[in-house]
Amino acid sequence: MKITSSAVSLNVDDVPASSAFLVEHFGFREEMAADGFASLTRDDVGMNVIFLRRGLESLPADQRDEHTAGLILAFVVEDLEGELARLRSEGVAITMRLTDEEWGERAFQVRDPNGVIVQLVDWNAPTSR
Repeated sequence: MKITSSAVSLNVDDVPASSAFLVEHFGFREEMAADGFASLTRDDVGMNVIFLRRGLESLPADQRDEHTAGLILAFVVEDLEGELARLRSEGVAITMRLTDEEWGERAFQVRDPNGVIVQLVDWNAPTSR
């Protein structure tokens, strides 16, 4: 098998709202869009983020009415504090404060208008105890 690209598809109620959030605050661009569908990309991200409107007839019946839940859309960034300051200055609510975990993860979270959790992360070597 050769994988040529990857994507994550998220069912939401308001596709344009989630799409606009990633475009405005995270530098994505819409690659394709139609009624109930948007595929977003960035040149420096190895995957697309796809939003599908809940209830979309093209979805299998057992997935059609599901809403994105229990999923964290995480992006590793170089300047975590800078991104935190930028998002705050843009009026984005920080829904999980900046945390430092003993295994080396530093992260904070925001939510898009549909409740999709977006986490920005950087990794440090774990501190020895």
